[in-house]
Amino acid sequence: MSWGKAIILIFILFAGFIGTLVYLMHRERIDLVRDDYYQDEIAYQRQINRVVNARHIDVTTIIQYVPTRHEIRLNLPDSLRHGTFLLYRPADRRHDVRLALTATTPTVSTIAMQEKPGGLWRAQLTWSNGQRDFYTDRELTLP
Repeated sequence: MSWGKAIILIFILFAGFIGTLVYLMHRERIDLVRDDYYQDEIAYQRQINRVVNARHIDVTTIIQYVPTRHEIRLNLPDSLRHGTFLLYRPADRRHDVRLALTATTPTVSTIAMQEKPGGLWRAQLTWSNGQRDFYTDRELTLP
């Protein structure tokens, strides 16, 4: 085999390899965590203030995963006036859960996870006591 044929054959094999990679990458599903990702980044200072406010209270027991019952337990503060609980799966947003919280929401609430797929989940709780806003989050790995 001459040099010219070898170079052409190597180029064809390389182009085929790149074409295969491009095809496989286009089939891969990649979701942004949120549709409004860029607007969230602009308003991030409010989020920093919420995190700082939550450091002054004990937030370690607010979001708990109970493996024996396959549920997430929310121990909401008594001072809660309104808030939002977001449970999202970074790998697939179709399984996300969003709950609106009000002053009438039970102090201890549960979310059943039997039907949810295992893997990494992020639980985020944002709430207000009427004067200040708070935020806490927790990463959960479900079996």
